[in-house]
Amino acid sequence: MTTAKSTARAARSSTLFRRTARAGYVVLGVVHVIIGALAVSIALGAGGDADQDGAMEQIRSTPIGGALLWCVAAGLAALAVWQIAAAVVAAAPDEAKRWGRRVTLLGAAVAYLVIAGMAAVYAVGGSADSEEATQTLSARVMSAPGGLVLIVLLGIGVIGVGVGFVVGGLRRVFEKTMDLPDGGARNGVVTLGVIGYIAKGVAVALTGALFVVAAWTQDPDKAAGLDAALHSLAALPLGRLALLLTGAGLAVYGVFCFARARLARM
Repeated sequence: MTTAKSTARAARSSTLFRRTARAGYVVLGVVHVIIGALAVSIALGAGGDADQDGAMEQIRSTPIGGALLWCVAAGLAALAVWQIAAAVVAAAPDEAKRWGRRVTLLGAAVAYLVIAGMAAVYAVGGSADSEEATQTLSARVMSAPGGLVLIVLLGIGVIGVGVGFVVGGLRRVFEKTMDLPDGGARNGVVTLGVIGYIAKGVAVALTGALFVVAAWTQDPDKAAGLDAALHSLAALPLGRLALLLTGAGLAVYGVFCFARARLARM
């Protein structure tokens, strides 16, 4: 463990590595801005996939899409490694809080690596259907003994992550991880963070709710990921308005990630 901590500290002290990890926040912001824009377009009656798949397709459609996708993959991979290093050297007043922080950091690292891998797949001309993959995995889990319980627990866990984002936004927990400027600039960044965290939390919680619904109805097709969650939101009373606001909020979260790239304590 001592060797791992030494390696993690050495990596975190590297200026090049730190700058690359900051670039990861930039590309994370780009992905969220695109997903938010796609969600808004769906709310206004257009089609499209408002998830990572849709974002990668949009990036690839640009004249330098392949190069941009490799930048997305590299930036998010570096950010993931940074999160892992932070988890290794995480400190807290007591053991429970320290491990809680480690789980949070490692969870974020896994999410970043998944998106980075997806970007690499699209960069080489491939494609990935996260919705179909989620449905296939859910079907296999449901068919196993105790599978329905596992799907429910997974859904509840994802809902918990979403609620955590909402609460974190309301409590402005991100302030502890950033060197915020003074005055109006600080208020602007904080406002972006609060709105963005709440919108992302709503989107994540809806995704988790679909897993619970899939288990309840024993229909794995309902566990279809972020795009399906946002489309299901549009089907509710006043749902298009709610989807419009959520999409705009996800785009705001993306803009907040741009600010985080500059202001995060790294």
